[in-house]
Amino acid sequence: MAMHRWFMLIPAALALGGTALAQEDEDVSPYKEMKTLARAVELIRQDYVDEDKTEYEELIYSALRGMLEELDPHSDFMDPKDFKGMQEDTRSEFGGLGVVVTRKDDRLVIVAPMEGTPGFRAGLLPDDVLLEIDGLSAEKMSLRDAVDKLRGEAGTSVKLSVAREGETEPIEYEIEREVIKVPSVRGAKILEGEGPRIGYVRVTQFSEPTGKEFARALADLEKQGMGALVIDLRFNPGGLLGSAVEVAGEFLPGGALVAYTEGRSAAAARRYTAPGKSGKPRAYPVAVLVNGSSASGAEIVAGALKDSGRALLVGERTFGKGSVQSVVSLPDGSAVRLTTAEYFTPGKQPIHKKGVAPHVSAPMSSEDVVRLLALRRQEELPDGTAREKIEPVEDIPLQRAVDALRGVLLHAKEGTEEPSGEG
Repeated sequence: MAMHRWFMLIPAALALGGTALAQEDEDVSPYKEMKTLARAVELIRQDYVDEDKTEYEELIYSALRGMLEELDPHSDFMDPKDFKGMQEDTRSEFGGLGVVVTRKDDRLVIVAPMEGTPGFRAGLLPDDVLLEIDGLSAEKMSLRDAVDKLRGEAGTSVKLSVAREGETEPIEYEIEREVIKVPSVRGAKILEGEGPRIGYVRVTQFSEPTGKEFARALADLEKQGMGALVIDLRFNPGGLLGSAVEVAGEFLPGGALVAYTEGRSAAAARRYTAPGKSGKPRAYPVAVLVNGSSASGAEIVAGALKDSGRALLVGERTFGKGSVQSVVSLPDGSAVRLTTAEYFTPGKQPIHKKGVAPHVSAPMSSEDVVRLLALRRQEELPDGTAREKIEPVEDIPLQRAVDALRGVLLHAKEGTEEPSGEG
């Protein structure tokens, strides 16, 4: 990297001469620290044993990577090649496993495998810790590098080694990548049982068609006489914000606040409101199931319906992923991905690192979670495929949600009946 490219990193105020510098508070000026960095770079170039590793560009890029990675797991630096690759990814399809990964307690952890994807079918579970990817240790791997290694051309395979709670030895997987295109709205049905007809629908992620898929599922259940609804957002790792806003908007009046963001700059402040439907929003009672693997968009939906008083939340506190990343290009074609804001629920509750608390706590044991996901995997098998015998799961969160909804419907019915009298 030529010396003139290094000077592009110096803030504009430093290039204005002594007058601009004199106006800055000496305690907050970056000039002293920039000199320290420049001196360290020159020492490395002068004395480091391996001259091939002392190019200006490589040293400055390494410094930027370290600086961004120290901020949080979601901020990072992309050199021109990485930035171009990210832009191409957003415009095209790519192969992957269908798992959402984050850094938690200094470890790479699977938030949730999305239903219908290779990772889900292979048996990966929420909270699995990535130990190795294709034989490379994941201990020091950045989140971006891990995601890049999990992605790849459809039809190719990736080998994983994971640690799982309750297992003494690492579990090995070899999984073939696929283009991830699966329905995000699943299991829509009227639940069995006496009394009012309770509908159930599961939203496994928020992709581009989720809003329309969800609306169609609701319309079908309404034709079947549904009087109340359970929305299952457990193991939903999030996805597109716009789709999450659409789903929440099915039950909120147009213009109602779904979520908002705040950051240090005025530009980071945004409000996301329900789009409004041609008719009135759906008014029947709703319960939402959440757990520790409900993240991002799932938390936005849960928080909006909770704070608006529109739904009862049942389950466990959600994951707590509620930050906004902005990508800013730099003059040499590289870019910085920087966390610039955080999401809040309509009731001014922060989502990031806090999660959304349910009204009714209904945790599931780890054994029941494993069986529940195994039963869902069996739903993916083609007809006629031999199925492993799995013990039925007592889905306590679902039972509590159904009981609560039936109680609401019964109370509403009693309230509308005319009192009897004696003549």
